[in-house]
Amino acid sequence: MNEMMSDWNDLKYFLAVARHKGLSGAARQTGLSAATLGRRMQALEQSTGIETFQRHARGDELTEQGEALFARCSSLDADVRPLFARKGGRERTLVKLSGGHWTLHALAAHIPRISKAAPDAKLRLISATDHMKINHREAVIGIRNQRPDKAGLACRRVGTIAFAGYATHAAVSGWIRVASKTPSARWLAAQDDTDIVMEANAPRLARDLAMQGIGRVVLPCFIGARTPGLVQVHPQISELDHEQWLVSHDEDRFIPAVRHVLDETYKALCSIIKVQA
Repeated sequence: MNEMMSDWNDLKYFLAVARHKGLSGAARQTGLSAATLGRRMQALEQSTGIETFQRHARGDELTEQGEALFARCSSLDADVRPLFARKGGRERTLVKLSGGHWTLHALAAHIPRISKAAPDAKLRLISATDHMKINHREAVIGIRNQRPDKAGLACRRVGTIAFAGYATHAAVSGWIRVASKTPSARWLAAQDDTDIVMEANAPRLARDLAMQGIGRVVLPCFIGARTPGLVQVHPQISELDHEQWLVSHDEDRFIPAVRHVLDETYKALCSIIKVQA
């Protein structure tokens, strides 16, 4: 048998189909659709060169080669499963959630509720300016500023993010520039008559400096409206408006733990964006 096996997930799905003797029972266990499981079994057979099942009206029966693969995978599953078990014997699915700095900063207040609604998930939050590649499983869920155009991804529009200038009071005229390549930094750099009084290398630091009355700072409105001591001193900057999307892999979204995190994260993001209105 080819040692360069297909994705371990396909082997796990194979075990589920074999144990349930069909796609329907495996679909209930895995949270994937029967059609998706069927495609994964075809991919497994193509990558291994093994005909795993004989399809009958009464269900799927393992072939002789399928029996050998099932025995080997069952042994591997028994060895690997304890690595992912927590105390009490319950397993949790690792759900990597990526997003921009300010979005995750605001989302942090909602994490207890998300975790409570998804006890089968082990969350890993990844703050990243660059998009993590969901189709390569660098992240399971991504919060994006545009609708993805790659195949195999599922997305849900959350709303529109607005930006404006904030300071301790309107008399503060100079600006704090963030030394980065973000759209807000580029917008500020393009303003010919802007007085830059200070620079910072991180958005959070720039906001902290603005809270000390040092200058104005460009912030997402959902952050500026939440920051004690800051008021809006510059009109909404329409050039920086962008949509926000919740993105996941088209197959992973049916995994129960991922679905629970997706649903609760969507609710949280909607409530976060409402603050800017």
